[in-house]
Amino acid sequence: MNIILKPKFSHYTKDLAKIVIIAIITGFLLILASIFIKYEPGYEVTIAAKKLGYIENVSEFEKLIEENVINQKGTNIANVELTDQPVYKKVLVERNMYLNDQDIIDEIKENNVIITYKYYEVSLNDEIRANVDTLEDAEEVVNTIKEEFDGDGLDLDLQINEYYTENIEDLNTETVEVASTAVETAAEEVKEEKEKNEALAIINDIKLSVLPVTGRITSRYGVASSIRRSAHTGLDIACTQGTDIKAISAGTVTFSNYKGSYGNLVKIDHGNGVETWYGHCSKLYVDVGTKVAAGDVIAAVGSTGNSTGPHLHFEIRINGKTVDPQNYVY
Repeated sequence: MNIILKPKFSHYTKDLAKIVIIAIITGFLLILASIFIKYEPGYEVTIAAKKLGYIENVSEFEKLIEENVINQKGTNIANVELTDQPVYKKVLVERNMYLNDQDIIDEIKENNVIITYKYYEVSLNDEIRANVDTLEDAEEVVNTIKEEFDGDGLDLDLQINEYYTENIEDLNTETVEVASTAVETAAEEVKEEKEKNEALAIINDIKLSVLPVTGRITSRYGVASSIRRSAHTGLDIACTQGTDIKAISAGTVTFSNYKGSYGNLVKIDHGNGVETWYGHCSKLYVDVGTKVAAGDVIAAVGSTGNSTGPHLHFEIRINGKTVDPQNYVY
């Protein structure tokens, strides 16, 4: 009987073993199936030990970093560098967990980059006057100023300097129009200072810049003469008939006509109570209301009115009263 039971027991044992193995394999497969149903392979991304999220493909994600972070464009962006490199760890990620490539990119752009910005300073005579975004903008500003002040004989040292910063607040750039205005204002100050230094005289902030004529003084202010009823109210400067008479300073013509003993007369109001008169002219080249600049030709020397020969009768009046021109010119 023992002989009969041994083969049967051995047979049942083998069958049981097979069942157990099948059960184990089936269970393992079920476990694997449940894992793959719930999870998928991915990569955990960390930077400087901070977990940022999960991605599916490292090479594709590196391309996104290159395109969206390293090569990001901007008017003032000169260079972009990562402060720390991403670390990738292969993991199983729950399928309902969002694989957030773009969110991670945004996090990197905000907290893990050093951006170097570039801008251009426009300086005038070693003083910074304006900041602009591009070299083209800076050159446009400089060319505008050079054209505007061409021929003024000013010593304008205009320079363009390229600067870099990692602090975006340092940019403080302006449009070409605003920058040009700032540099123009500075150039006007240089021009004003030059005119002030070169002025013959300054009366009530009015610069007398040009002699009306060059010639010999034949009668001075305050002198009495048999040809006039009262003391002389100006200077007489003898010149050749037809010599150009120039405005001594910028202003507005208030009179241009014949006036008694003055003959043909031009009056110019320079502002601040300062007025100049030009008498005995042979020709008048300006009309009432004409705006003139210092040095503009306004008339020609003559001998009209109460005159004994070609000369300019020149007066300076302050608040309506005549003063000795030689206190300021000649």
